[in-house]
Amino acid sequence: MANLCIIPARGGSLRIPRKNIREFLGKPIIAYSIETAIKSGIFDEIMVSTDNQEIAEIAKSYSAKVPFLRSEKNSSNDATTFDVIKEVVTHYNIKNQLFQHICCLYPCAPFVKSEDLISGLEKLVSGDYDSVFPIVSYDFPIERALKVYDNGNVYFNDHTYSLRRSQDLEKYFHDAGQYYWMQVDSLSKGAIITNNSGYMKISRMNFQDIDDITDWNLAELKYQLLERK
Repeated sequence: MANLCIIPARGGSLRIPRKNIREFLGKPIIAYSIETAIKSGIFDEIMVSTDNQEIAEIAKSYSAKVPFLRSEKNSSNDATTFDVIKEVVTHYNIKNQLFQHICCLYPCAPFVKSEDLISGLEKLVSGDYDSVFPIVSYDFPIERALKVYDNGNVYFNDHTYSLRRSQDLEKYFHDAGQYYWMQVDSLSKGAIITNNSGYMKISRMNFQDIDDITDWNLAELKYQLLERK
């Protein structure tokens, strides 16, 4: 049962320059993902998929492998995570290095712990899922979403729920954007999330989407609070 960890880290971050190697509480943020993968002890190969030589060198300094630089096509803003995974798997197949399970672990995921990856793999295998990934609940019921109009007005996107109490509405979740466990055979379905995907529910305290500097600062504060506990 061979397992491959893919850490996708292209160099073209627009909103936070050099995001994937920016210092996060004393070391490059990608180092957290590499060290977590190593600590888990469940991977036969831990590699970083990047188009950037600086990222490659930093990744290797933390003991990840960078067997090739990512293609220009899969380094564009339009390339998807699935495209990157397919490229990596194809590269290893050509070298006759075959894997049964893949974990795509994002480089800006310092909240992921080794036990999370272990539990995710266990669920993937025991449940015979195509993929397993962490989810987190929305802060507020999405049915009561507001829509802002060009004329300056604001109103419910769906007026059906305008008089409903938030505590009476169904709870919804979204992808936490931290990691995806996948069966290699499921790649033929052309998507990471299929109608046979499982989930790992996490708390909002163990999650922070990092899109701008404010998000980054919040992530550091959350991480420090969790470490103190």
